Amino acid sequence: MRSVAGLRGLSAIARSAGRSPARPLVGAARSRGGGVAALASPAGCRAGLAIAVDGPRVAAVGRSAAATAASAAATARPRSLSVAAGPEDTLTVPEMGESITEGTVAAWLVEDGQAVEEDEIVVQIETDKVTVDVRAPSAGLLVKQKAEVGETVAVGQPLAVLRLGAAAAAEAAPAKAAAPEADDAPAAAPEAATPAEPVHGAKAAPGSKEAVPSPPQQQINLSESGERRVKMTRMRKRIADRLKEAQNTAAMLTTFNEVDMSALIDLRNEYKEAFEKRHGVKLGFMSPFIKAATVALEEQPEVNAFIDGDDIVYRDYVDVSVAVSTPTGLVVPVLRSCEKMSFAEIEKTIANLGTRAREGKLGIDDMQGGTFTISNGGVFGSLLSTPIINMPQSAILGMHIIQKRAMVIGNEIQIRPMMYLALSYDHRLIDGREAVTFLRRMKRLVEDPRRLLLEVDV
Repeated sequence: MRSVAGLRGLSAIARSAGRSPARPLVGAARSRGGGVAALASPAGCRAGLAIAVDGPRVAAVGRSAAATAASAAATARPRSLSVAAGPEDTLTVPEMGESITEGTVAAWLVEDGQAVEEDEIVVQIETDKVTVDVRAPSAGLLVKQKAEVGETVAVGQPLAVLRLGAAAAAEAAPAKAAAPEADDAPAAAPEAATPAEPVHGAKAAPGSKEAVPSPPQQQINLSESGERRVKMTRMRKRIADRLKEAQNTAAMLTTFNEVDMSALIDLRNEYKEAFEKRHGVKLGFMSPFIKAATVALEEQPEVNAFIDGDDIVYRDYVDVSVAVSTPTGLVVPVLRSCEKMSFAEIEKTIANLGTRAREGKLGIDDMQGGTFTISNGGVFGSLLSTPIINMPQSAILGMHIIQKRAMVIGNEIQIRPMMYLALSYDHRLIDGREAVTFLRRMKRLVEDPRRLLLEVDV
């Protein structure tokens, strides 16, 4: 009853302000978490490594900062009072990439009767891989929405009716609320508002003076035990399907090794400032791990291959996918032909792809591919794991947290920064010898980065 009353109260507030309340968002946020990069690797696509550089996870029932801010902006947008006649056009679901034929309406950022600018985001469509922004072709007015939030829509399906080129005269919000006739009312005193319970994850628009709670995302049945039921997003369902596909298809096995990170840490500490000054990007641990994996993959081609029916497909390239955790889940943009790239080129590309992923500016083409995956659970503090293969790939490398441990060096006990490495692989294609040899090669290269820089095996 509380949620219904709160929603009615919000509607009343919206009516008094002369605008519609923001529509609820289903499933939360923008550009996906945590596990292995098991998303965007359709069979037959070029592929590569996936390095998990995951950020903080966002609860599935939360709203993204971008969506919340956009919704607040849409709510605050003044409604048009007069509209000049103009041609009408239908906004349709755009082409969203190869093999993607439908999506789910995630959020409307413009309501019926509101003016839109040219290239302004009107609605967001969530697919299995990305969230697509649908923009207005020109300035005008949104006459009518033709799809509800949570509705599945196909490519080419009408989304809204727009009146293009309409000259919309909008009345600005009054500077202050109408005061009572009494002359002794304090000039600076704000009008009292009915208190409302805060909504988790909702943020006030910049400069706003009153926090208005967002309406509930969807109808959620709460039991006395505190349980709640939330519909899975398309992306989360896709992740679940691909993980089960890997477990049901591959004969997965995991082998382990450990790496002394002393030399790599010393190299980074000594040259990180000069590297950033020279190349304009920070030197991280990902570039040497990518280069080491590339060398090992070229020497053990089975690890870089995949099974297609009764055939084994070998690749003579290594495309690196960088797995980035975003509020809506894990996305896997591709770093292509990394065997031809330098440390600086790798770091620049990783930084660029990561930024675009978090801003939701990646396209489908950016994420197609993957021959090998690296999942860095160490950013969350993982000590050891057995990662799941990202099908149709044949192996995945798990990186973990760096910890100081007592190690026997020669005949002495020394404290060294150590990292466990785990290689999960498809035993149908990769034998134990190839898997162990791959990990030992990785260990040798990372423990002595000079081999990578000089491209020699000393």
